Order: sequence, then C-alpha cells, then structure tokens
Amino acid sequence: MNILIMGPAGAGKGTMSERIVKEYDIPHISTGDMLRENVRNGTELGKEAKSYMDAGKLVPDGVINAMVEKRLLEPDCQKGYLLDGFPRTLVQAEAFGEIANKIGKPVECVIALEVGFDILVDRITGRRICPNCGAIYHIKGHPSKVEGICDECGGELQQRKDDTVEKLRQRMDEYENSTKPVIDYFDKLGVVERIDAGKPAAEVFEDVKKALSKVA
Repeated sequence: MNILIMGPAGAGKGTMSERIVKEYDIPHISTGDMLRENVRNGTELGKEAKSYMDAGKLVPDGVINAMVEKRLLEPDCQKGYLLDGFPRTLVQAEAFGEIANKIGKPVECVIALEVGFDILVDRITGRRICPNCGAIYHIKGHPSKVEGICDECGGELQQRKDDTVEKLRQRMDEYENSTKPVIDYFDKLGVVERIDAGKPAAEVFEDVKKALSKVA
C-alpha cells in the first residue's frame, strides 16, 4: 500500500502516521529524517545535500528526489510506504509521480487531512513539548499529570517559539500556495481521500481506515 499523508501544521499527521504504520506494517518515511540520516551517514547524496546546507541554500529537488527513490527501493518498502512531508510543491509532485511509476511503486492513496483554522489555533497554541525526551502534550486535550512537567522524564515542558497564531497563519499561507496544488494534482489522478481531521483522533483514524480499505 503506497500512501502519502498531507495536511497543515496541527492537522495530526504525526498521530495518524503512527497508527497507519502500526495497522498496516509499512515504514513511515519523513523526508526531513531521511535527509538528516543521509547527511549523518555521509552517503554520496548526503554529502551533496550538506554542501548546499552548509552554504545556506535549499537542497535541490533533484537531490531529494534521488534520496526518496533510493529509500523506496529498500527492503522494508516491499509492502508499501507512508510518505510524509513530500512532495511539497507541484514540481516535486510531478517528478515524484514519474519516479514512483518507474520503480513500480505508484501512489495509491493520498490522505488529505483537513481542519478548520480555529481548531488548528487551539491545537497549536496549546501544544507543549518536553525538550529532553520529545514527549508532546496539550494543555486541554492531553495534559501532563503535573502541570508543566513531563510524565515520562520529569523535564520542564515548553511551548515552541513557532507555536503561535502569527506563525500558524504564515504556515497556512505557505500550505495554501505550495501544498494545495499538490493535492489538486493527485486529485486529478483519482487517489485523494479528504478526511475531516477536526474530530477526535480515534474517529479520524476510523475514517482513514475506511479510505485505505479501498486500496488495501
């Protein structure tokens, strides 16, 4: 099962990705993680990417595309993949479509998580993160047992500097301008499943499973 998951910041991509991976036994591939791993391991593509990063430049699409192609050919992707954070632009989408078809792993379903702005504001501004262990909480939806203290390691919870309404508006503008055209591109191919992600996570995942049952 070859899946892309898309949605604005705070839509719940991380939560849904965890559940999809567990339910369908396919790897969750984050392009950010993949890029860091290539750089850390000193692969040829990683060295090339690092040269751009060190110069303060964006890593070109061609390098990212090559990394994605190489990753999808690894043994753990035999049953499929869940790709998160890519493609982000129409140019990337078109290039990825060609790559995926070439290697016999075409996109079968795009899970597009849709959430109203007011709900996103509540989710983003209420989010608290432990800098020590990475645990994530929400002051309303998933508070820690002791306010401001991580249940897992006792660390002091923090609010990320970019978890503000102003930053969310900027990210939403970027999403509308760059990522919405990607969803439209895949919509023309008939593989997009739009999911109301403003509901509780358990209900959202039930809708995700119904959508994926069409291609399972």
